[in-house]
Amino acid sequence: MTTLALIADIGATNARFAIAEGTEIGVSKTYAVADYASPVEAARAFLSGPASGHSPKRALIAAAGPVERGRIALTNAAWIVDSERIAKGLGMTDVVVLNDFEALAWSLPALHAQHIVTLGAARPGERGTMAVMGPGTGFGLSAVTFAGESEVILVTEGGHATLSSESRREDAIILALREQFHHVSVERVLSGSGLMQLYHAIARVDGQTVPERDSKEIVAHALADDCKVSRETLELFCAFMGSVAGNIALTLGARGGVFIGGGIAPRFTDFLRASAFRERFEAKGRLSSYLTRIPTAVIVHPTPAFLGLAHLANVRARPHGHDRSW
Repeated sequence: MTTLALIADIGATNARFAIAEGTEIGVSKTYAVADYASPVEAARAFLSGPASGHSPKRALIAAAGPVERGRIALTNAAWIVDSERIAKGLGMTDVVVLNDFEALAWSLPALHAQHIVTLGAARPGERGTMAVMGPGTGFGLSAVTFAGESEVILVTEGGHATLSSESRREDAIILALREQFHHVSVERVLSGSGLMQLYHAIARVDGQTVPERDSKEIVAHALADDCKVSRETLELFCAFMGSVAGNIALTLGARGGVFIGGGIAPRFTDFLRASAFRERFEAKGRLSSYLTRIPTAVIVHPTPAFLGLAHLANVRARPHGHDRSW
């Protein structure tokens, strides 16, 4: 019997809804969060409009933020994503609310070659822990590991771990950031706002005055190679990302691969491939040979959270299926 489920990926600005039938993602539509009072109203618009004719009794909703007792309060929007309210409002029997990076972790077993851009030499990952990290609005980190035939999701706050340097140049840049923020976390640099902080820190270290630029402008000028500070910003961003990815692989034993999600990295995959990312990923001294066997890639599927939610819907529909999140 084919699993039918409403799936949604909700951010501060947009809410994307789709119908999942088995592993296939069917009709979908994006709604502006500001146009609806709650996720229930937006879901009703979807189910009575583009998805009319479908009557799912289960929903899996991913949103940006920590889950507390089945609910997420969006940081930059008025919506409360609450499993009980959604179940009652839509007449559903099974509603699961999960963090957006937990949904990305569920997508990892469902990824195919066309969904990723490989960084470094192509390598088959072992059947083992797979991690997904993502610079976006913040920095997310989660993983999927296996206990027999069961998949276990690890949800973390790895973005708030301390960022480390690997050269005197990086020492000086992190010191400049520390003087401003006291604690320099991974997220402080590896995020959209982090690109801007890194750009200004480089300028301060070099005693330069630079024009104000947002993250998209910094990336654009780096790729055009018409601004030295923007170029170094993106080069360092990739290098730091490689070091962090290597630390994640070692810490989690992620022999199945480390994948980059989020909205930033897919904008410059060619630059990332040519950068120091993979070199820094493997630069772990006595454990370098351990890292050389681990694949790394950028997820370029347009809606990877949907892949994960559809996969989870099928896991939950198995006779002995269950989701386990730690």
